Amino acid sequence: MVFLKKKKSWCISENEVTDECSFHNRRKFLKTLSYLSILPVTLSFSKDVLSSQNYNYSSKINKKYVLDREITDEKLATTYTNFYEFGSSKNIWRRASKLKIDPWDITINGLVDKPIKLDIKKLKKLLGYEERIYRFRCVEAWSMTVPWLGFPFEKIINLVQPTKDAKFVKFETFYDPNVAPGQKQNWYPWPYEEGITIDEAKNDLTFLATGMYGKDLPNQNGAPLRLVLPWKYGFKSIKSIVGIRFVKNRPIGLWEKLAPKEYGFWANVNPDVSHPRWSQEFEKILGYSHVRKTEIFNGYEEQVSYLYKNIHKNDNVMLFK
Repeated sequence: MVFLKKKKSWCISENEVTDECSFHNRRKFLKTLSYLSILPVTLSFSKDVLSSQNYNYSSKINKKYVLDREITDEKLATTYTNFYEFGSSKNIWRRASKLKIDPWDITINGLVDKPIKLDIKKLKKLLGYEERIYRFRCVEAWSMTVPWLGFPFEKIINLVQPTKDAKFVKFETFYDPNVAPGQKQNWYPWPYEEGITIDEAKNDLTFLATGMYGKDLPNQNGAPLRLVLPWKYGFKSIKSIVGIRFVKNRPIGLWEKLAPKEYGFWANVNPDVSHPRWSQEFEKILGYSHVRKTEIFNGYEEQVSYLYKNIHKNDNVMLFK
């Protein structure tokens, strides 16, 4: 089914990032990216895995978020992933398959009137799902376009009713070094944590994904529940969530703890603010042999720019000049 609509300013997509060991491996990859601002670069992906025109949108498609670009090939989107709990390479899907996601409890508490703890199956049944096509932009300067299944985060807010003192939302992923070998590396402050403001959480774009490409989420993409923030770099979209906590003070995410000058709290996509070690002016499109110019807020400026009008200049790490 094809929906014809006027092109919006927000029409692409995002993922994760760096470690002590990976800083060194990644430098080799990022050396290439440093030249993006002066000449085009090619991906090592074949034209055979280009974005699919054959994907059939589900009956739950939210027409507000149908994009004007092709969807990234499913095989590519589900095998080229960051998930440092399972290793620093992109090809971690086999290791991630060992993660048991049934049963899977999710605790939602903190400064709320109605804290809950539910198995993911009950949560999905309670909140339902819709399909949204989002741009995804990794801080490593590659991008893709993904059809996500899930529900807006505002449904969680309505469910647990945060108090007026709740200013931020803190997310936590699982911790099981016996299954996730990356969690045995003690230079990481495991478990993976991330945070956003309560106002960001209320934005309609903020999405909790339970599936992609019309199916349940694969383990390597963050099963059974992950956050999706399409206007931010991908490391903010925490995977395999076990805890959601409403708090008063600003959380510090895993990557911000490790390298605060490289992976700040805001992490909003901005072509004019380079990562300290590479440019963000352009992005490599997975499955294609060319690059595209990065858009402010990853193309979602109209929907989210109001959130940052009063941000102090000193807080503008990877946000604004």
